[in-house]
Amino acid sequence: MVKHTQVVVIGASGFVAKNLRKCLSNKNIKLISISRKNFKKFKNETKIITKNYDETTIIPKLKNSDVLINLVGIGKQTVDDDYNLINYEFTKKIINLCKKSKIQKIIYLSGLGVSKNSSVGYFISKYKSEKQIIDSKLDYVIFRPSYIIGKDDHLTKHLKKQIRTGQINIPGSGNYSIQPIHIDDVSQIILNVITQIKHKKMILDLVGSESITFKNYVKEFSRKINIKIKKINLETIYHEAITNPKSEFGVDDLNILIGDFKGDYKKLKNISQIKFSSVRKILKSGSLL
Repeated sequence: MVKHTQVVVIGASGFVAKNLRKCLSNKNIKLISISRKNFKKFKNETKIITKNYDETTIIPKLKNSDVLINLVGIGKQTVDDDYNLINYEFTKKIINLCKKSKIQKIIYLSGLGVSKNSSVGYFISKYKSEKQIIDSKLDYVIFRPSYIIGKDDHLTKHLKKQIRTGQINIPGSGNYSIQPIHIDDVSQIILNVITQIKHKKMILDLVGSESITFKNYVKEFSRKINIKIKKINLETIYHEAITNPKSEFGVDDLNILIGDFKGDYKKLKNISQIKFSSVRKILKSGSLL
């Protein structure tokens, strides 16, 4: 079944996409990968670079595709790229692309903490995107990921950048928890969703087996180097996020980080049937540095 599967990956140049595409390529899954930016091509892969995702150009190339994976999204707004445009309107475009290309299934990465009770702009845009997919009559699996970690993930790059300055800043107390999941586990879980018919019309938290406070995560991450770790007043950091577009954290970055969201790991484990990586062991090994 795997050899005859064809998968479309939207947002192919990002961290998750790069690792996922490599995993799928190694399993001999045929890929059609699309991005606004240039990217390295793997075996079994057709590469499409497009600035505006023009349907007349793309649709003829998607013939006989089985699944579309939408990995496009932003976690920080700008004047040019806001949540409604990227997270919501683009999802509408992707759903239309699936229907016109006769792709029956969509896999979408939302966010841990997203719900109908969301009051934060990022979460609201993701929830509305989820609802569009659910109402589309397509088959779907929606993942709500915590921090996805691995070489060059967003959080790792942020911490390494601070290390180069000689100090890592922790917003507030750092006692809020995160539930990271390793990119290899993410890739394996998505592979299973693609290749196993039983995964239909599901919303799953995409989380690791261990919760860890952010301050302990930072300590473990940097344990092999001599680096100053400083707690910064939340009011100070939020003010910086609001007034400086180049700040270390965006407002919603902070909302997500200190939200202390917990995911249903047991449900994910029972459905995925994979052996999860230990984030604590990964941090202890220093392999992310």
